[in-house]
Amino acid sequence: MPVQGGISSAMTASPATSYVAISRRALDLEDYIDVARRHVSWIMAPMLAGTVLATVIAFMLPNVYVSQAEMQITPAQISESIVPTTINQQLNERIMQMENEILSRTSLSNIIQDPRLDLYKSDRANKPLEDVIEQMRNRDIKIRIDSLPGDRRASAFSISYSYPDRMKAQQTVQALITKFQDSNLTTQRNQQNIVNTFVHDELAEAKAKLDQINEELTKFRVENSGKLPEESSLNMAQLTALQQRASSVNDSLNRLAQERVQLDTALQGLEDRLQLTQMMFEKDSETTSAAPPAVRQQNERLQQLTKTIETLEGNLAQLHQVYKSTYPDIRDAEARLQVLRTQREDLLNKQEEEITRQAELAKQNQQPAKKPINFAALQTLQNLQQSINQQKILIKSKEMEGTNLQKELANTNKQIDGYQARLAATSGIEAKYAEMVTNQRAATEKFQQLQVKQQLTEQNGELLQRKAGENLDVLDPPSLPVQPTSPKRWLIVGAGTALSFVLGLALAGVQEAKDTSLKNLKDVRAYTNLPVLSSIPLLENTMLVRRKRRLAYLAWSAAVIVGMLAVSAAYYYHSTTTV
Repeated sequence: MPVQGGISSAMTASPATSYVAISRRALDLEDYIDVARRHVSWIMAPMLAGTVLATVIAFMLPNVYVSQAEMQITPAQISESIVPTTINQQLNERIMQMENEILSRTSLSNIIQDPRLDLYKSDRANKPLEDVIEQMRNRDIKIRIDSLPGDRRASAFSISYSYPDRMKAQQTVQALITKFQDSNLTTQRNQQNIVNTFVHDELAEAKAKLDQINEELTKFRVENSGKLPEESSLNMAQLTALQQRASSVNDSLNRLAQERVQLDTALQGLEDRLQLTQMMFEKDSETTSAAPPAVRQQNERLQQLTKTIETLEGNLAQLHQVYKSTYPDIRDAEARLQVLRTQREDLLNKQEEEITRQAELAKQNQQPAKKPINFAALQTLQNLQQSINQQKILIKSKEMEGTNLQKELANTNKQIDGYQARLAATSGIEAKYAEMVTNQRAATEKFQQLQVKQQLTEQNGELLQRKAGENLDVLDPPSLPVQPTSPKRWLIVGAGTALSFVLGLALAGVQEAKDTSLKNLKDVRAYTNLPVLSSIPLLENTMLVRRKRRLAYLAWSAAVIVGMLAVSAAYYYHSTTTV
């Protein structure tokens, strides 16, 4: 069995044809150090290559700057209890919608191809524009919505953008902020215009419908004037008043008929008295002027009774014009008048008897009767004739009054029939009229509600013009980054060195596993179970050893120089490309 370092042992060689599988012994720290010493090239070469490669990669990667801005959602400055909003979408919900619009292909394409920005110039030369847009949307732009504690609605959101040029990163964030603000105003205006148009159209339609209903209702009211249900109470009151008036006219006609009877009776009495007075006047003319005192007294008494009766008849006629025939004063006056008439009739009878008796005595005595003029009788005749004329005039006036009352009664009855017909027709149109009034009331209420909504939309439009509603304000302007956020170069260098070191250890382990020779006295004792008598060092050619060392030195020197050149070139590239 070969032994490194010229180790000799007193063991018996096994037959060449027999092999026994022996498990490796457990290695200790000294063994690991020996392994590392034996395979140092396998460890250091990958480590050096990995470090140089990681350094080159780290410094060749462009700096990535992140510009960030913070925007806050400013609530409406006027409470909704004063001016309710007409937009049914909260601003935090509109942010989601605006984010989709701003991050759309068209919007990002405009930002990328903006001459002031001219983003991803090299990528656009090598990739389709769609891929560049996807890279910008998914990797470089970050939008984070924040909320206040306990508040489900967004109160602020941040916009960040990563790009190798820090000035363009800031300008891009500013462009995104401008798009958010413009999109917010545009969205609010569009929604407000939609609401305005909708409310205006609804109001115009409601106005046209209300005008049509009002026109139909006015036409219906004109065609059915006096028959409307709302005029029923007035018609009923007018009908009651007309019925009362008809009853009053009937009473007046009855009273006038009674007065006519009384006037006719009084006229007949006056005519009888006139006739009687004429007879008495003629008889008085035939008698002598030497009438007895008793006759003269009777004449005077008769004249007084006549005047009293005439006065009482005039008073009674006035009472009949004011009161009914059952009035107590009228009944008393009629009773007194009857008594006076009876007294006058008795006195006339007595006077006639006395005149007859005086005529007979004068005839017997053959004395011619004188015929003096009886002025008292003549005056009585004139008074009676005047009273008869007045009575006829009064009767004529009563006839005219009766004619007027008849006409008034006929007119009143005609009006009563008209109002009764109106009340009968009211029940036939009540249902249709109620439906029309209900439709008018509903159309009026809808029109008034739409007027209120239109005023509300106008107020919201004014608030939008004054920017007093819910707005997006810049809380922190886009920052101008000073230090790049990526790449983490020393982290990349350290990670590359660590990985390459682990790879070198792995390669050294593989080489050690493939080497089955005995390396030291511990291997000899462990695998042979024989005592070691002595060890002879490995004797090599000095020139060969020096040559190997010189080649190894040159190789490592070349590798280090190449690595340093690569690192220097990468650092120079980094320095020249850094703004």
